[in-house]
Amino acid sequence: MRILQIGQGAMGQLLERELSKEHEVFSSALSKDIPNEKFDAVIDFSHPDNLEKIAEYLHENPTPLVLATTGFTEEQEETIENLAKEMPVLFSYNFSIGVTLMNKLVKEMAKALAKDFDIEIIEKHHNKKLDAPSGTAQMLVNSVNDGLDYEIVHGRSGHKHRAKKEIGVHALRAGTIAGEHEVIFAGEDEILSIKHEAHSKLIFAKGAIRGMNWLINQPTGLYNMENVLELGEKI
Repeated sequence: MRILQIGQGAMGQLLERELSKEHEVFSSALSKDIPNEKFDAVIDFSHPDNLEKIAEYLHENPTPLVLATTGFTEEQEETIENLAKEMPVLFSYNFSIGVTLMNKLVKEMAKALAKDFDIEIIEKHHNKKLDAPSGTAQMLVNSVNDGLDYEIVHGRSGHKHRAKKEIGVHALRAGTIAGEHEVIFAGEDEILSIKHEAHSKLIFAKGAIRGMNWLINQPTGLYNMENVLELGEKI
């Protein structure tokens, strides 16, 4: 297949290398470099600022789109939803197979434990990551908080008791950590936690490629990695 791969940062370069093993790849550092020609799929591992140019191209050339970029505004998320009315779009905050299953599990854990357990989320990444908390942490927060409507507290300081109906979110940036996420349910005399560690960015590239191979056979609509793994309904 002919793949348009957008983004030439560390993840983009890794993805290009993996894609090139089986596909013809046109790699673009910035969306303004998109050629006006047809591709079988588009994968974006770049920056939210590129979305407008990507959308312009896709409106003229509807193509299955894999969005692996995080940090979009609400307005940009509306743009993504509108694109999904014209073509199949796979949008996820994390393309790891393990994180996808973790996200599914924490939804069920929260339903069973929230009444009697405090909930905290910790995420760790390398010291060059720009956004905090990570998109994956935000995804986990949304999954845990589905139906609870708890207050989200980012970090802690000062002298104040922890409120019952809140979720603490803590972001660490250090060294070369590829990615680590943990959701902790702490009750009286017991703790249950679920944790995922990424030992290499390669898992995200492989997950995105798996998602792309699945997406090209899907009808128009907005999908996530749970759909790819057949863990849930189309969003």
